Amino acid sequence: MPELLIVFATFAIALFVSAYSIPTIVAVSKMKHLCDEPNSRKATQTIVPTLGGLAIFAAFVIAVTLGSYGKPFQELRYIIGGLIILFFIGIKDDILVLSARKKLMAQIVTALILVFLADIRFTHVHGFMGLSHIPFSVSVILTVFVMIVITNAFNLIDGIDGLASGICMLTAFAFGGWFYLAGHYEYAIMAFALIGALAGFFIFNVKGQTNKIFMGDTGSLILGLIMSVLVVKFNEFNIDQTNVYAIRSAPAVSFGILIVPLFDTIRVFSIRILHKRSPFSPDKNHVHQRLLHMGYSNLKAT
Repeated sequence: MPELLIVFATFAIALFVSAYSIPTIVAVSKMKHLCDEPNSRKATQTIVPTLGGLAIFAAFVIAVTLGSYGKPFQELRYIIGGLIILFFIGIKDDILVLSARKKLMAQIVTALILVFLADIRFTHVHGFMGLSHIPFSVSVILTVFVMIVITNAFNLIDGIDGLASGICMLTAFAFGGWFYLAGHYEYAIMAFALIGALAGFFIFNVKGQTNKIFMGDTGSLILGLIMSVLVVKFNEFNIDQTNVYAIRSAPAVSFGILIVPLFDTIRVFSIRILHKRSPFSPDKNHVHQRLLHMGYSNLKAT
């Protein structure tokens, strides 16, 4: 029961920090004209602040740091270090706009920090293509690739109100619930800190009027990285099949949980490549954009 209370307290702290800070961020963003301007690629037709990632980052870091106090969670320092890198890259992109290449380089550096310093990497592929344990070099390449794909997947679906944050809360709940049941409480705390941070943001993003806000690249990059860490640890913890909550075919289950952002990313990248364009070039071919084109409202599309 104490562990359950800690997990709930972590969620509550993140929710409070996120919801409490957003009105101030909105006020400052409007004062300094740090807002999203409507254009042909965006669903919004109004000027909205884009620095919701500030609230998500602060809420997550504060909540997970307090919630994991006294627990053997050595990887956390490197996870937060990686988040800080993407936080500043996202802030710069939201304010000044960065090239896709520079964002990709930052993601690669962040992934390498987590792989080499935190030792967060795939070491086993659970029988996929007849393989089990994989060499270190393959482990590094696979982990960096998966982290980049998941991070960009959440970045790409952040196109309409509540979509990226809503899907991330659902997927984090799935992973966080399993971590709690399986006894990996530090990662359950991490997952529910993310849920709380996004829940506070979600209220203003979907229902906000005077305080409406977008998460921007700052938020989507952060939640993408956190989700990629949860995916790697979920697969690694399921190598041991003696746990009563062990899941067979963990890679397939991970893909199933993340099916919406991964399917959209694979689909959009394939279309761009077939048309001989960069996979990172912007367009309006995302699933949510097609749903809007078919006449669905923002909320129904989400």
